[in-house]
Amino acid sequence: MLDRLQIVKQRFDEISDLIIQPDVISDQKRYVQLNKEYKDLKALAEKRDEYVLLMANIEEANEIIADNSDADMTEMAKMQLDEAKDRLPELEEEIKFMLIPKDPEDAKNVMVEIRAGTGGDEASIFAGDLFRMYTKYCENRGWRTSVVDMNEGTSGGFKEVIFEVTGEDVYGTLKFEAGVHRVQRVPQTETQGRVHTSAATVMVLPEAEEFDVQIDMNDVRVDFFCSSGPGGQSVNTTKSAVRLTHVPTGLVAQCQDQKSQHKNKDKAFIVLRSRLYEQELAKKQAEDASTRTSQVSSGDRSAKIRTYNYAQGRVTDHRVGLTLYDLGNIMNGDIQKIVEELALVNNMEKLKEASEVF
Repeated sequence: MLDRLQIVKQRFDEISDLIIQPDVISDQKRYVQLNKEYKDLKALAEKRDEYVLLMANIEEANEIIADNSDADMTEMAKMQLDEAKDRLPELEEEIKFMLIPKDPEDAKNVMVEIRAGTGGDEASIFAGDLFRMYTKYCENRGWRTSVVDMNEGTSGGFKEVIFEVTGEDVYGTLKFEAGVHRVQRVPQTETQGRVHTSAATVMVLPEAEEFDVQIDMNDVRVDFFCSSGPGGQSVNTTKSAVRLTHVPTGLVAQCQDQKSQHKNKDKAFIVLRSRLYEQELAKKQAEDASTRTSQVSSGDRSAKIRTYNYAQGRVTDHRVGLTLYDLGNIMNGDIQKIVEELALVNNMEKLKEASEVF
């Protein structure tokens, strides 16, 4: 392990020198990439320093105990040795997890798209419930959310809502939320008290930087139209809404949330870039899936991943067999236990694959 940590230290020192070089600072793409790597390696370099110090303390304590010339020093050395030996296995596990190669997408911001599925009006209402759940969770994490586009349901909620989430390690946290979410409850629109099953699809797209995806403007058709839904006279009567169509792929992105046509166009481009980027990412994930089968997936948007049962007050994530009887708090944004369990299972799978390295 120390050999691997030494390689990390050398790379960390190398990047520390590189990011202050004028030619690197002037190359924005390289500078951003190196800064992300610096941030990741800094935490690991600090753990490496703690590990080296701990091993030195163990060696020193063993020497003092072996010498046994001073009773007080020997007693202190035994205490130091016990403390170090207690900490060592815990520290080694932390380092092993940190040495697992990180998904380079994890640090990205995301576009979350929630679409009502089967279930008519109730599916739209449920899509609205999911939107509120995620925005409250993001608020609790200190992340910023911004609606890009929405299509309201006839009885509340949304047929579709797209929103941006910006913050630290957003994609790495939310990527396993992608898939089909199912709800079992008596709908607000049901008069006879029967339980219905409805669904909504969640997509989590890593937000692409301009240098991640190059878009030829000759391939993009730009249309302007009046916004629909709430927003007031200035929004609904001016052609501020923007729709972008990427002709080669047929992908469409639109934004009508802002009063400014320019701002809507910028947001629509972010969505379009993210969808193009996600398309390429999906191909890569499909290739990876042929070599490894993950219990937790962030790529299969058609998979039923979770059920919210109101009658029993439970939420079940089918991928990891986790059931929590805390539906009220979960729908109010407290999904951290689910997020942590999914991340733990995913990391354990990666650690198992990488076990031969250690």
